[in-house]
Amino acid sequence: MDLYDVIHTRRDVRGQFTGEPLGEDVLDRVLTAAHAAPSVGMSQPWDFVVIRDRATREAFHRHVHHERDVFAATLGPDAAARFARIKIDGVLESTLSVVVTYDPSRGGPAVLGRHAIADAGLYSVCLAIQNLWLAATAERLGVGWVSFYREDYLRDLLGIPSGVRPVAWLCLGPVTHLEEVPDLERHGWRSRRPLHQARHEDRWDPGLAETGA
Repeated sequence: MDLYDVIHTRRDVRGQFTGEPLGEDVLDRVLTAAHAAPSVGMSQPWDFVVIRDRATREAFHRHVHHERDVFAATLGPDAAARFARIKIDGVLESTLSVVVTYDPSRGGPAVLGRHAIADAGLYSVCLAIQNLWLAATAERLGVGWVSFYREDYLRDLLGIPSGVRPVAWLCLGPVTHLEEVPDLERHGWRSRRPLHQARHEDRWDPGLAETGA
């Protein structure tokens, strides 16, 4: 696939993982692509924790589904019914997981380019995650970003130092297919926002933002 095909084919995968083995050479290519991301002050503030251990994944899976229940309890009846149809993770079905972390002390104490925007390092980690996701898609793999967790729980589970932030738990592995329509659209949770509703010229257009015209 060319770059644009990869961008538009990429999906947040939940139910299509096969659990088949993933070659170390493929995993190395995907992680190398992630590690090649740009970063503020060339700080490279990320680390990648590759998780294969079944017991660790089962413990995280239990925590995720507890948090799902917490979120579901905040919803009204219609939203709760829609949410009940949505699978939120592939933690146990995927071949392995990768947790991507952010170390704000990396490259410090003076990180070039971060003096005015404190979150620039966190943005850098997100770029590494996007590189990983696109590389995995180019390898015909699926990635699922799990966000139903408490950071302190995950930090304790994996022994991550207190100053390092776990940014993403990514399920990774071969899939049967990638859906043409994202899950949240297919299940009626949200509709995709067209580009013309997000594009402003020279200055913020409040009418565009309010009306979606």
